[in-house]
Amino acid sequence: MTRRTKIPRNLPVPISEAALEMQRRRRAMDGLLGYAQAITIPGAPSAEDADGWLFRPVESGLAAHHRVMLRAIEKCLNLPYGRLMLFFPPGAAKSTYAAVVAPTWKMGRDANTFVLMTSYAATPIIRHSKRARQICASVEYQSIWNCRLREGERAADEWELSNGSHLFAAGLLGGITSSRCDVGIIDDPVAGRQEADSSAIRQATRSAYEDDFLTRLKPKASVILIATRWHPEDLAGSILPEDYDGRSGFIECRDGQHWYVLNVPALCERTDDPIGRKIGEYLWPEWFSKRHWAIYEKRPRTWSALYQQRPVPEAGLRFNRADFIRYPLGRHPNALRKYMASDFAVTDEQRTKPDADPDFSEHGIFGVDLIGDIWITEWWYGKCETDISVPEGVAMARRNEPDNWFGEGGVIENSVGPAIRAEMRKQNAWTLRTILPSSGDKLAKCRAFIGRVNARTVHVPECDWGERLIDMLCAFPAGHDDAFDTCGLIGRGLDLIYEAQEPSPDKPKVIVPLSIEHLEYGEHQAKMEELEARRHWR
Repeated sequence: MTRRTKIPRNLPVPISEAALEMQRRRRAMDGLLGYAQAITIPGAPSAEDADGWLFRPVESGLAAHHRVMLRAIEKCLNLPYGRLMLFFPPGAAKSTYAAVVAPTWKMGRDANTFVLMTSYAATPIIRHSKRARQICASVEYQSIWNCRLREGERAADEWELSNGSHLFAAGLLGGITSSRCDVGIIDDPVAGRQEADSSAIRQATRSAYEDDFLTRLKPKASVILIATRWHPEDLAGSILPEDYDGRSGFIECRDGQHWYVLNVPALCERTDDPIGRKIGEYLWPEWFSKRHWAIYEKRPRTWSALYQQRPVPEAGLRFNRADFIRYPLGRHPNALRKYMASDFAVTDEQRTKPDADPDFSEHGIFGVDLIGDIWITEWWYGKCETDISVPEGVAMARRNEPDNWFGEGGVIENSVGPAIRAEMRKQNAWTLRTILPSSGDKLAKCRAFIGRVNARTVHVPECDWGERLIDMLCAFPAGHDDAFDTCGLIGRGLDLIYEAQEPSPDKPKVIVPLSIEHLEYGEHQAKMEELEARRHWR
């Protein structure tokens, strides 16, 4: 007969509650993710507290990107010389978990840990210090780590726990004179757009990072850089490699260190998205609706930098934003001789590496006016297979009836040429195509178009795709270069472009008989005659 252990009746709490409490503590000690779920996280300041010392609990639970973020932070804190960059859009709670929750976990778990936190100014980072201190003063925290806020601690910028762990918060540009730290956290080193565009402030920030912040690190110390990207050469950009393309993972940077970069834009643009989204899916849909993101998508430069972590300067390496002439969409001259260029997303890398981030396919219509200026009148782009991009291109050619459609030879033409000819037959849309050589570097192939822009002879409409096009061109060589390549095709075909002529009101324009190149398509001559009958000058 098995004897049963009698359960005392006078326990202070029910056994079920005691078991849950022990489980909470074990999970908190096992890892940062469990810890974040085991404590009350301070959020916005309490309205009843005029001095800003009390904070209401955060209103949202852990989302998918929070879990990925917390795991990356924990790995960084456990790794000697750990280096972590966190790129998230505003409102993603990156500061809450990386600059409030994470340091308190490290300080409680590892006695005598010194944490240095800094930002572009003292005010925002001291606010995070207050939130972290509120966690450490809670009963929940003390029950997990068996330590508490040291008696008599009153300062907001510097305080200590009973286990010897210490936190110091200060502005990056104000001078850091603390003791050496085991963990260094930089949260938002850039105050805003004006500061980001100032080369003097960017240099001052970089100098403060190198001369003040890095010199405060102990051997094997971990560093976490929390940023919303403002400029290609902001602090994060000055550390990242020059050809950084938005990928996540361990990256060898210009400072000689291997940083783990966690880049999570508002709208997914990569197949290797770190939180497993598909292209076109927004971040945190259970918290932010599409309507929320749409407010910011209407400002392309802000959207590209702050929300997509793809910053674009006013002046790019080869293009200056001010050199593009803007015009209202649809208000281009009537007397335009139209040409088309396309860059298809077909590369050897994508054939051999199915998981590689796909390029964009891009189609553009370029009109040449009476004095030789170029007017970009229509644009299409998409990350898709050729069964979508080819019909879209042919449909654009059918709508605009360009004199010539420029494409690039080599692997691209070998892949899409037969599909384009088949689609022309299907849509009954015949256009002369000129295939340009694929040899040479990208910059050399775009020099002619760059010269047109620098001469202020290129007109781009005021619309979403027009803003995106300028962003892409100014960002080169960072990010995707497909729009750059498409414009380069037009530049290389400048010797084929003639100034448009006013159409005669009483005598229709006579089309020169078609060249032998059309016959290479293997189509019947009747199709060629039909093309001549349909085409007209605008």
